[in-house]
Amino acid sequence: MGFSPTERFRPLRRVEYDKLIELGAFQDEKIELLEGVLVRMSPIGPPHSSAVQKLNAILTPTLAARAAVRIQSPFAALDLSEPEPDVAVVPAGSYDQAHPDKAYLIIEVADSSLTVDRGVKQRLYAMCGVPEYWIVNLIDRVLEVHTELSGGGYASIERYHAGQAVHPIHFPDVEVRVTDVFT
Repeated sequence: MGFSPTERFRPLRRVEYDKLIELGAFQDEKIELLEGVLVRMSPIGPPHSSAVQKLNAILTPTLAARAAVRIQSPFAALDLSEPEPDVAVVPAGSYDQAHPDKAYLIIEVADSSLTVDRGVKQRLYAMCGVPEYWIVNLIDRVLEVHTELSGGGYASIERYHAGQAVHPIHFPDVEVRVTDVFT
């Protein structure tokens, strides 16, 4: 008698994952929960951490009283996922008791993780109702902006290059110049 992989394995739920973390599991592991599966996170190189640092420096002061800018922190995404986006702009408030499950904007910085960020994470953020998702594509040196939620994905994807600027949908007064993220 054979079993298909979906019959043999039960996905890990986010509440179970959080409890395991609370009990001290995974202390020395860089993982995140995506669609019920523990996924190793890609190592972070200098270009990646530099882009995150620059985004933090741009967004945090301009959004201070209006939203919280969380860096590489968990996001409560549906029942089976808890990704750790590089940057999440979430409603201001206290997250002492639970991770945020709503966001105005999520940003992933990608080189080796580009396939995952364009695939499962893009789909996951869309299903959570995140209205705007950016990928800082370190390979092509472009900022990919995903908007217009539609059918479990984003209907619009625009690429911004050096010399161009992006304004988040919920904060149109904030300007992120692509050159500032990559230099």
